[in-house]
Amino acid sequence: MTETINEPWGLSVLGAGSVRVEPQLVRVKLTVDVLEPLPDKAFQEAGASVARLREVLRGHGIPDASVSGSRLKLSSDHDGYGGDRKFLGYRCRASYVIETEALDDLQQLIVDAVEAGAHQIDSVEFDVRDKPALRDEARRSAVAAARRKAEVYAEAAGVPLGAVIHIQDVDAESYQFRQHRGHGGGGGSSSGDLAPGMVEVSAGVVLGFSLSR
Repeated sequence: MTETINEPWGLSVLGAGSVRVEPQLVRVKLTVDVLEPLPDKAFQEAGASVARLREVLRGHGIPDASVSGSRLKLSSDHDGYGGDRKFLGYRCRASYVIETEALDDLQQLIVDAVEAGAHQIDSVEFDVRDKPALRDEARRSAVAAARRKAEVYAEAAGVPLGAVIHIQDVDAESYQFRQHRGHGGGGGSSSGDLAPGMVEVSAGVVLGFSLSR
């Protein structure tokens, strides 16, 4: 089987770059989840848990402005299907995202939040403040990587590498980029990991070069 190049205009390469830095803050998503036989009781218990949670957060030095949350939501809860379906009660829930720079206090913060009534910890995400600047640095690294790759290809093919005639940004979360990076990127902290590693900010780019004759 013969492979053909549909548009033999030059050389196109994908470059990837990343910057790894120490985390500066953490976002914790947690949920107050109460199940009671009566709706008013569910609202009452959930409201009390939310009030205790707010006091815990203030005790850890986290201002209300660093806490984003939803209103209390009530729904009926059942177990099973069809004729075996059983009514369990009324479930009242409210989710919150907490942001703090006190990374050393994270474990105790979560313990205290759970004791206050936030029994569901949905995610723990470490991050940095100036991510746009880090992303720009990763983009420069990606361009340099793409150029190095292009130079190797041109040298191996025995042709002079020409000017850049095409630049295309690649979404760092795209399937194409993840396939290119493979499994060796690493370094980032996964959700739920309470031991912060390095935060990795990545970027990708496709460069198109002309080939001199």
